[in-house]
Amino acid sequence: MSRSASIKDVANHARVAVGTVSNVLNYPDRVSQRTKDRVLLAIDELGFVRNDAARQLRAGHSRTIGLIVLDVGNPFFTSVVRAAEDAAALQGSAVLLGDSGHDASRESNYIDLFQEQRVQGLLISPVGDVTERLDQLRERGVPTVLVDRLADEAKYSSVSVDDDAGGYLAARHLLDIGRRRLAFVGGPTSIRQVADRLQGAQRAVAEVPDASLEVLDSAGQTVLAGRGVGDQLVRRSADDLPDGVFCANDLLALGVMQSLAMLHTLRIPEDIALIGYDDIDFAVSAVVPLSSIRQPTEALGRTAIELLAEELDAMGPTSVRPHHRAVIFTPELVVRQSTAGASAG
Repeated sequence: MSRSASIKDVANHARVAVGTVSNVLNYPDRVSQRTKDRVLLAIDELGFVRNDAARQLRAGHSRTIGLIVLDVGNPFFTSVVRAAEDAAALQGSAVLLGDSGHDASRESNYIDLFQEQRVQGLLISPVGDVTERLDQLRERGVPTVLVDRLADEAKYSSVSVDDDAGGYLAARHLLDIGRRRLAFVGGPTSIRQVADRLQGAQRAVAEVPDASLEVLDSAGQTVLAGRGVGDQLVRRSADDLPDGVFCANDLLALGVMQSLAMLHTLRIPEDIALIGYDDIDFAVSAVVPLSSIRQPTEALGRTAIELLAEELDAMGPTSVRPHHRAVIFTPELVVRQSTAGASAG
């Protein structure tokens, strides 16, 4: 044939109504086996290929899922994205990725774009409060799952890690090896995860009477920002130095480590015990293998897709009420040479 066969061509060839062909494709249980066989034979003989894209657009959605992360350059988010993509593929869907770069306006633009693309649903690690935008999406039939952020309200599903517990683990570890002058490097505390990790560290320090916690400013959450903090530390007098540093992610910790290693003035862990957060692949291969708080990145990405599937099912015609779940994982302390054997001097 000079043109692609249409559903009408199939109906004519099988001598059935167009609606019958549609039922065979979408609701085969509604059609007798004899009629179904005749339609399938016509499809095979004509080489008919269903236009899924057009069908999905008419239905108001596609087989794509939007995913917005805070920083795709951070290996933590890269691992979460990969796990989400693998889980989505098993369900016959694809993931469209957006990197907000911690920018609320950029995040908003991605939300608009994904809505225009008629995604099935949205997974988002939000910059700030996006409740109003998410409410608008749900009203238009697009469910949302928060990723790496606990939902403040019970009307959204979310998958997250207990960052308060993670911050406590990190600071408690430094205290347990005898460090008392602790410093926290995290970037903007407007980021919920940073604020929670700081809060957990403060809780641990409050349990030890002679311990203190200083919050050090950083320009961001990158390796370069960590090097800036390290450069500040080496310029301090010995009496003014922290003896234990907790960084809110591994990139910051690796930057601090690079600065100290290049200037050769402070030793890790002898002078400063250093611990990061996320346990990215680079942590174990650092100049001094980095202690860290491990987050289950694969479980985060996989669970986000599972929760979205639940949300989509709950929006179906037979659902009675919305179904929302908050899944919270517990982080794990991983001890390596940057703190191992680092008893107080």
